[in-house]
Amino acid sequence: MKILMCNSFHYLRGGAERCFFELSAILEANGHTVVPFCMSDERNLASKYSDYFMSQIDFPTKLKEGGVKSKLEVMERVIYSREANRKVTELIEDTQPDIAHIHGIAHETSPSILPAIKRFGIPIVQTLHDYKLICPNTSFVSGNSVCEKCRGHRYYNVMLNRCKRGSLPASFLAAVEAYVHKGMQIYEKHVDHFISPSQFLKEKVESYGIQNPIVHLPNFINIDDFTPCYEPEDYFVFCGRLVPEKGIRTLVQAMKNINQSHLYIAGNGELEDDLKDFVRNNDIYNVTFLGHLPKEKLIPLIQKASFMVTPSEWYENNPMSVIEAFASGTPVVGANIGGIPELVQDNHTGMLFESGNQQQLEISILSLLSNRENLIRMGQNCRAHVETHNNPTTHYQQTLALYQRLLRQSQFQ
Repeated sequence: MKILMCNSFHYLRGGAERCFFELSAILEANGHTVVPFCMSDERNLASKYSDYFMSQIDFPTKLKEGGVKSKLEVMERVIYSREANRKVTELIEDTQPDIAHIHGIAHETSPSILPAIKRFGIPIVQTLHDYKLICPNTSFVSGNSVCEKCRGHRYYNVMLNRCKRGSLPASFLAAVEAYVHKGMQIYEKHVDHFISPSQFLKEKVESYGIQNPIVHLPNFINIDDFTPCYEPEDYFVFCGRLVPEKGIRTLVQAMKNINQSHLYIAGNGELEDDLKDFVRNNDIYNVTFLGHLPKEKLIPLIQKASFMVTPSEWYENNPMSVIEAFASGTPVVGANIGGIPELVQDNHTGMLFESGNQQQLEISILSLLSNRENLIRMGQNCRAHVETHNNPTTHYQQTLALYQRLLRQSQFQ
């Protein structure tokens, strides 16, 4: 089978790209051909199809330029890119794929590729890595809190609240994009089947009126890359971006009342300086900021930790950081929000607390620190969970079965 695999970026930029590359690799390992369609970028991994890739665009730079021409270029690229339509058409004509699998295409690629693919009668599957289908800002975050004001297609709220990077022009464009794509029904008319990594995202999308079929298929992980330790050392970790919606501020504030162990923070972001000031001004000596860590240093840190904390204050989908911790045999203290409770089962694979509730977070952390045997038991449960629900073989088999079903259906249309 030949699969057209579409994603805006062809380098490891985030979770969507990781899924894009790892799914491509497992498909090719099983004898299939993967044809990528992405955007050109000097950071891209090599591909023999790169001549078909779209031209690069830097939205923040273009919007800051302020000229009418730059803004029109951005608007065309986001709403309906003629270049994307033309380029993907050329790629399909030259490679003749059987099916298309879409990942993150909003903005840099735009869904203009969907009608182009459909003109060839090719079935389309799309994995939902975020909430873009129903939220113009992709994350249900406005300012520093969860927001669903755009429910009922009231997309003007993204502009009123400047949800997109706090910028009026960017937010205006996001609102226009949402109205145009909803008016065109561009996803609804062209995507045959959605894949949702979490049950929460699936139900949220359905509650917003999307009627396309959606299957819940969790993210997978190469389990053999992770060796569980089950000998936890006296520290715990946070891994992720230092931004408000990740709940890192609540975690650091909780450390004022926790001195039984040490917190290592791996990551960087806009809150880093403020958090370091808070730690220094409050004489908190058991918090260490490690900055961004490469995977070869991050995974051993997680493997030996007593547990990891995921204190998110937004609708996490199916966080790979939690799955990696589980594969390492490391329990997780997780906020009871989004897709996190689908992974973190209270007192089985970790502890749950009310998102944003500092007191509950402190209680959960102290509870785990007080019982080493419980940590080991939970770590073993975590590993078993990943082996059952997040293994590559199961993911491949379920994805292939979906492809085959859609191909059979297309033969009778």
